[in-house]
Amino acid sequence: MELRDDQTTQHEIGNRTYIVADVEPLDVDGVRTVEVGVGVWLVAFIALLPFYGALQDSGRTWWLWTCLAGFGLGLFGLEYCRRRRKTRAELVDP
Repeated sequence: MELRDDQTTQHEIGNRTYIVADVEPLDVDGVRTVEVGVGVWLVAFIALLPFYGALQDSGRTWWLWTCLAGFGLGLFGLEYCRRRRKTRAELVDP
């Protein structure tokens, strides 16, 4: 999508008027976002480990395994985002 001067800066939908801000799009590759997510899943897993007995007694051990699965899947996502960032950088600077 090209940013041009002739694009509309406001839209009227129903009885409301929405103004479109004149800002540059961010160049976000997702690596930092996925890193934070992976870290949160890991912290949650570690925080739940001392309560394994209580989780087992109440039938909620799935909380622990959900955190572990989130961490593991996040590692795959992190590798994907890093490879995508590297590929995009190679396309821009050959």
